[in-house]
Amino acid sequence: MMNSDWQEFLTTQQADFSEDGVTFPTLPSTGQAAICPIAHLSVLKVMGSDAGKLLQGQITCNVNDIGESQSSLGALCNPKGRAIAVFLLMRDGGQFLLVLPTTQLAVVKNHLQKYVLRADVKLVDASQDYCVMGEFKGHGLKQTLFVTQRDPINIAFFNRNLLLVRADQAIAWWSARREQGFQAQASVAWQIADIEDGIPWLCPASAEEHVPQMFNLDRLGGISFNKGCYTGQEIIARSHYLGKVKRSLALAECVGQQAPEINSEIMDGNGQAVGQVLAAQNQQGLCKLLLVLQQDEAGDRQYRLPDQTPLTLLALHYD
Repeated sequence: MMNSDWQEFLTTQQADFSEDGVTFPTLPSTGQAAICPIAHLSVLKVMGSDAGKLLQGQITCNVNDIGESQSSLGALCNPKGRAIAVFLLMRDGGQFLLVLPTTQLAVVKNHLQKYVLRADVKLVDASQDYCVMGEFKGHGLKQTLFVTQRDPINIAFFNRNLLLVRADQAIAWWSARREQGFQAQASVAWQIADIEDGIPWLCPASAEEHVPQMFNLDRLGGISFNKGCYTGQEIIARSHYLGKVKRSLALAECVGQQAPEINSEIMDGNGQAVGQVLAAQNQQGLCKLLLVLQQDEAGDRQYRLPDQTPLTLLALHYD
């Protein structure tokens, strides 16, 4: 849930709130510097002297690689190696912050709580403490992925930045950027950018469907293959070393007024199911999708949604 002070301020900025996110009366043109509130991501705080140890035994990335200046994607998996959630992990002093879809926060919190036992660990929904914002700096900017700056927390996402700030900082930052000519943009713009960049956020419908390599988490630096044991590690490592991962992430687009449901089947020209929809967002009649697609189906094949809407495959930014 968005911080109430932050939401009240955005209302003065002509923001409109709905189940689809935050919108504004106008949208900036392509490539223009812009800022947007991010309503669909929340923050889970993991505190205590045993916080690092707990996370190290449960998640795919190596906690020891997370420093004040470097964050990382990671996944929490079930014993079968299927990802329950994908998150962005960062260190903030002596505690850890997990940025993840709001729909998955309670699931992750409850799952980790089962392993706390007598350890010195406290799990806190910190969504009221941090406002999540996005900043687009325009095309052409290249950044090292997930490099993190402080005061405020600022994480590099290709040609944009994700910010975690207190409400007073968010209001000051927003006001300053608006004075500098940054335009207010709907929160769906960040979701579409995540799809175009191949950031594989999960939701309840896509949870526990795929091992992390199937949505390219390894290519995004979110899996460590030398950190030691964690829940699901044996299957994830076996899939990696034996080359048994037969699906991978693909970016596609289609024309239509509605985004397809998550887990909708992807069909080839022969009507055979060759993949699933992992994420989809529609803006002004153009839909961008992330697909988990069979690797041996690559090439010039035609792909369609179940309603026969044709799909065009695009290159991910890290291809």
